Amino acid sequence: MPSWNVHTAHVERLLGDHDPGELGIRDTNAFLFGNYVPDVYVGYMVSPLSHRLPYRETHFVDPGHVPEPRFWEFWERYGLPSADEGGRVSDVVLGAWCHLVADNGYNHEVNLLIARRGVVPGDMTRRRKQHDFDLFGHTLGISMQCAMSERLVSEARGFPQYAIERDDLRRAVASARRIVRSNHSHERSGPPPTYSLIQPAEFDRMFRTVHERLEAGLAAYARLGADAPLLRTPLPHASAADA
Repeated sequence: MPSWNVHTAHVERLLGDHDPGELGIRDTNAFLFGNYVPDVYVGYMVSPLSHRLPYRETHFVDPGHVPEPRFWEFWERYGLPSADEGGRVSDVVLGAWCHLVADNGYNHEVNLLIARRGVVPGDMTRRRKQHDFDLFGHTLGISMQCAMSERLVSEARGFPQYAIERDDLRRAVASARRIVRSNHSHERSGPPPTYSLIQPAEFDRMFRTVHERLEAGLAAYARLGADAPLLRTPLPHASAADA
């Protein structure tokens, strides 16, 4: 999965290119936090926690070394049913959809890359991929930080898939803020880093592809509401696309 710095960079790019209202976003702080939500209770990014949830449940995936989240399933089961009479969902829900779309997009492209090159799937390949994503994240200048607010507390507690309690929310916000500060201290400029698996041009293409998919989905949501088809259109898994 991409690191939170990559998710943050996508939020900043979206808000840099568009007025929030053009994307159906009402509270940018809640939307930013929503882009972290699927990872919160997995336990990798936030600790301690009141409890943990399996990755396969928070990300709608089958077991695998580079799983591709089914963001459409999240929307069908939790996004669409949570919409109000005007067809609007909370910004945390909207951000969580973006997180799953991004994870799907990056992991799908990595799986295609692995298949094309004949790389053996497995834990070592997963570690190489994650190492590269950590380096890539440090090439992205980010500054946007979450802040605790009563609106965020309310939206997090009302997240339809599982409630996020105030103490867990506070720890997650603190973790996200640390990641932004850490990114500044590790930020890279000049020539791209030496990656293990993914080439710089491939990262550029992946970022652009994911951004365009997020942009299109959010714009459709702004126009049509939660029933917009783009929010819940299934995409093929890399294994099926490559067959």
